[in-house]
Amino acid sequence: MPPRTTPTARQQRLGSELRKLRQQSGMTVRQAAALLGVDRTRIPHIESGRFGISAERVRTLAFNYGCPDTGLVEQLAAMARERTGGWWEEHRGLLPPGLLDIAELEHHADELITSTITHIPGLLQTDAHARAVFDMANPRLPGPDRRARLALRMRRQEVLRRSRPPRYEAVIHEAALRMRFGGPKVAAEQLDHIVDQSARDRITVRVVPFAAGGFPGSGQSFTYAGAAVPQLDTVQLDSAHGSTLLDSDMQLRRYQGLLEQLRALALPVRESYDVIRSMAHDLREDQS
Repeated sequence: MPPRTTPTARQQRLGSELRKLRQQSGMTVRQAAALLGVDRTRIPHIESGRFGISAERVRTLAFNYGCPDTGLVEQLAAMARERTGGWWEEHRGLLPPGLLDIAELEHHADELITSTITHIPGLLQTDAHARAVFDMANPRLPGPDRRARLALRMRRQEVLRRSRPPRYEAVIHEAALRMRFGGPKVAAEQLDHIVDQSARDRITVRVVPFAAGGFPGSGQSFTYAGAAVPQLDTVQLDSAHGSTLLDSDMQLRRYQGLLEQLRALALPVRESYDVIRSMAHDLREDQS
């Protein structure tokens, strides 16, 4: 089987975790290859995500590496069993791989915690709001690209409608809620949608008010994706140049601390709910 030309972020993560385990064990690439009875050049390909690996071989490597964490090993084995891509693969070649990696990350997460300062989280956007956001892209998006991005964003939201969705928490700054993408009517409908979503099980929305003063961090939007085991947690950062995924222990701890600071500044859930409803009401009053 030829190597993958464009491994997904999840395939790369499986490989990088196997590399970490090997390096922690002190075992060389040649020794790891001998365990599997393969040429030594295959191990770097596995560890980069360019070659797949069976769940049984993941367990073989982990056992010989001396990994004592059975929970982590079983999660890595489960990742190895994922032989087919998800629905987002239909967009491969049409959209940047980073956008597909976000959909893949959300699909597999047990928990998603999002912090935004100037934008409504993608999983909470209405169709009209998302269209207005894409209309502001610079340079302007070509029609087919715009339609593909909109379809991807709306389809991603199905993760919150599954029979057993991930726990979802959005910490949204008041600045993002007061943006009027698409005009007052679209903005009011967007706020109503957030209120409706926040009333659902396993979804929590909290507002950081202007009255809180400053906020920690650079103001960059990010999502903390919690996995079944904490070693596989991931932080996804948004920027004008695309999405970035972080997973080192130090980076994860940094964003865990940042979330705690933002939560401390945010209003309680009920007060947040009332603030958003009041904003929607004020927008409608302005239109009447």
